[in-house]
Amino acid sequence: MSVATYHLGDLPLESGEILRDAQITYAMHGQLAPDRRNVVLCPTFFGGDHTGYDWLIGSGRPLDTDRYCVVVPGLFGNGFSSSPSNHPSGSRFPAISSRDNVVAQHRLVTEELQAAELALVTGWSMGAMHAYQWAVSYPQLVARLAPICGSATTSEATRVFLSALGSALRGDGPAKRRLRAAARVFAGWAASHEFWAERLYRELGFVDRDAYLTGFWDAFFTSRDVDDLLVMVSTWERSDVGATRGYGGSVRTALEAVRADTVLLPGLRDQCFAPQDEAATARIVPSFTLSVIPGVWGHLAGSGATAADRDFVAGALGRLLERTRAVAERP
Repeated sequence: MSVATYHLGDLPLESGEILRDAQITYAMHGQLAPDRRNVVLCPTFFGGDHTGYDWLIGSGRPLDTDRYCVVVPGLFGNGFSSSPSNHPSGSRFPAISSRDNVVAQHRLVTEELQAAELALVTGWSMGAMHAYQWAVSYPQLVARLAPICGSATTSEATRVFLSALGSALRGDGPAKRRLRAAARVFAGWAASHEFWAERLYRELGFVDRDAYLTGFWDAFFTSRDVDDLLVMVSTWERSDVGATRGYGGSVRTALEAVRADTVLLPGLRDQCFAPQDEAATARIVPSFTLSVIPGVWGHLAGSGATAADRDFVAGALGRLLERTRAVAERP
């Protein structure tokens, strides 16, 4: 694996603002093929960095680096790519849309890597939302699409969750206290009722609920920057493929433009991205197929929380990558 930073210069944003001296930090695994059609792109997730998909990437793994060049670009606000914590604007950092991220990543892919095609775009959670945006913004470039525990637009229920998460981060008191409050909000949404009832956190090595909340969720959030996370909350709230220029605000019209061979991988008990929403998406376009991750781990299933989840996601991605791009070109 190599880690690099691509400098974009001053990046015009959808809001009309300009992100000065914008940059993307990304990891690259494997080698580009001579025809530059073997790139697999994995946008990062909420609070995640370029190591977040390491469980999927490597020789003989689902994203096989003997065959593919796997690129993991960091979203703006993740603390490595341009973010309030590393940018001169600090807390005045401009609002970022999913389309802003994808425009920047497109420049990375086409200018720096000079890729001719993306063999696959996949990602978990916010990474999945950006995978959708890629397939809508640049349908001719994306051969295959696999959103994992994500959606094409932020649902009303998820906006309630994000409102609570943002309120916790903006609340009173020291940053660490606000980050812990946000951690507890996310913990309540990330797994199902059955997860808690069966005390499945013990499978992660935690002896009780408090140990899990402290050792997993508090540890994750308190290692992040409040303003960075607020940028990502705003991006998540604003994610909607229907808002892409040319689609008139219609999610259906935007999804109908996707040309990629697609498998949707929602989690059966996911409260952040409801599987019934993905089932509705799968019915819009015939080339979309649905493969629901079973079990009670909810949103965490898409992060490979258990061996069974990892095997399920790995199998689905492997089958998708083995398929020839068979979706007919649409006008």
